[in-house]
Amino acid sequence: MLSSNRDFSHDVLERLRQFDTCTLSNAIERLNLRPRNEGFVTGAVTCRFPQLTPVIGYAVTARMRSSATPINGKCYHEHPDFWRYFASIAPPQILVIQDADHAPGVGALFGEAYARISRALGSVACLTNGAVRDLRGIEALGHQVFAGSVSVSHAYAHVVDFGAPVEIGGLRIAPGDLLHGDLHGVHMIPKSAVGELAALAGQVLREDSELFELTERKDFSVTTLTARMEGVNRRLL
Repeated sequence: MLSSNRDFSHDVLERLRQFDTCTLSNAIERLNLRPRNEGFVTGAVTCRFPQLTPVIGYAVTARMRSSATPINGKCYHEHPDFWRYFASIAPPQILVIQDADHAPGVGALFGEAYARISRALGSVACLTNGAVRDLRGIEALGHQVFAGSVSVSHAYAHVVDFGAPVEIGGLRIAPGDLLHGDLHGVHMIPKSAVGELAALAGQVLREDSELFELTERKDFSVTTLTARMEGVNRRLL
């Protein structure tokens, strides 16, 4: 049985997924729900397949290590308790793996096998501060990856624990949090804002389009730019 984390309909999530992260970030800023320097992943984590479309999903969290042999000695993907937990989070999901080693990225837990299993359970992407591998195989699946590095080996990659809050690139992520990502990176969507966010993001795009059109006009000047900015500011008050 799936958990009750399915907060929003497929249509609502799909509408948000159509926007790029920068547009949704601008829309969230207008709601003043959090400081502007919070709510997104920073640092070395980058999008590995920038040509893919944006992804959105609920966080499935885990911590892993790869620098030492796991106590139980099992294969990196032989963890039925973890996969049962994974399946308890309603799709779409984004697998969030914190590499808890002192030096993250020695070995890769997430490769094509993990991508295929998690995709079959409803996942659309993986986010990790650690390493990934099998990039060509994962890319062929259309499964997005945000990772801190790439490794040739699993090393001793294994799940340490799961289902608890983790931290990736300064962003604290709890199971079921709503994440959105694309070539620019990953940020968290405040669930309280979902109902109005698509309309607000549409407004952001319209205002951007007006500005871009203005810069192409022959009469463009600092005066016309200032007049437009003043008009936008009045609408936002």
